[in-house]
Amino acid sequence: MELTAEQKEMLEGKHGKAVKKAMEILTALGEIYGAKKLIPVNSVQIAGVSYDNLGEAGLEFLSTMAEDGKVKVLTTLNPAGMDMENWEALGISKEFAENQGRVIDAFKKMGIIATCTCTPYFIGNLVRFGEHIAWAESSAVCFSNSVLGAKTNREGGPSALAAALTGFTPEYGYHLEENRQAKIAIDVKTEIKGTMNFGALGKVIGEKIGNKIAYIKGIKEASVEELKSFSASIATYGGTALYHIEGITPNKTDIPEESIEVTEEEIKKAIESMNTGEDADFVSIGCPHASIREIALVAKLLEGKKVTKEVWITTARPIKKIADQMGYTRTIEDSGVKFACDTCCVVAPIKGRFKVLCTDSAKGCFYGSGKNDFKTKIASIEGCIEEALK
Repeated sequence: MELTAEQKEMLEGKHGKAVKKAMEILTALGEIYGAKKLIPVNSVQIAGVSYDNLGEAGLEFLSTMAEDGKVKVLTTLNPAGMDMENWEALGISKEFAENQGRVIDAFKKMGIIATCTCTPYFIGNLVRFGEHIAWAESSAVCFSNSVLGAKTNREGGPSALAAALTGFTPEYGYHLEENRQAKIAIDVKTEIKGTMNFGALGKVIGEKIGNKIAYIKGIKEASVEELKSFSASIATYGGTALYHIEGITPNKTDIPEESIEVTEEEIKKAIESMNTGEDADFVSIGCPHASIREIALVAKLLEGKKVTKEVWITTARPIKKIADQMGYTRTIEDSGVKFACDTCCVVAPIKGRFKVLCTDSAKGCFYGSGKNDFKTKIASIEGCIEEALK
């Protein structure tokens, strides 16, 4: 792999220990995947933020990198294991809160914007078509590649941090146009509306095609929120980081000859498979993090009502501040619902606290059952609120 004079200096340690370590990570990754060079990136999103996932070993690595490392490009974080301000009200222990705080402090020391969200495109880390970036969270990677038309592989936490500290990433995978072409066509034979159904569609397609790139026909329209849900689901259940939807997403691709159908019956079966519980004791909306439009809908549905269960709205803190300004927060909190900024039901340490999770997110169902041993119930946002009011 060819390196520029500047990159060689980084690798030799002339730009500090953290940059040297970062360049070692990037060149090793490049050699593994046959990259010919490193290319500049303008945006980074780092996963592996929750102390529940990192532990002391991960924190030690971050602390070492923070000794002299400073990011060179706009960099934001994936959700942490708790709301950084309101953790106590969400039942998080003081010990965990202190350790999570140490993690965030290490990131902040490196100049990383400590807004912890899986929807960085909602809070200022918005990328343009064709731009090379280094993002890590699976739904954000899939959304940025597919909906925004940027170019990124699904980075691991260390490689994303390495890209942030150097401003470079190896040129392989989804950074190369020839690797962004669709390999299989999907003909959707039923109308798809709402985040729940788009999540179910992602589950069906993901399980059919694995990590292949799909060219999807039959979707007439899709909102940002529906594409957010679909991106999370197809990446979770299949592993792909890019899809094409005819007439909706911006990337150009040849249309594959191989084609399969998705039927209404398959969507129904996918929803049934995620309905493993009945009376939920935990309702969570915002996986990936809720948009301001979704929060506005929740506020409208809850006006003048009281919930009977533990209910979280997980979202980015800047989005919550807009909700504050609009009066949505007061309406929602008056109903007994809690905002959980900076975190989500996937990465928070909540295993054992609840039995049945109700959510509009297919990804939330996957991790709710797989990671936290919850029974799950999938519903529309309206259905989730109905469950919360029972």
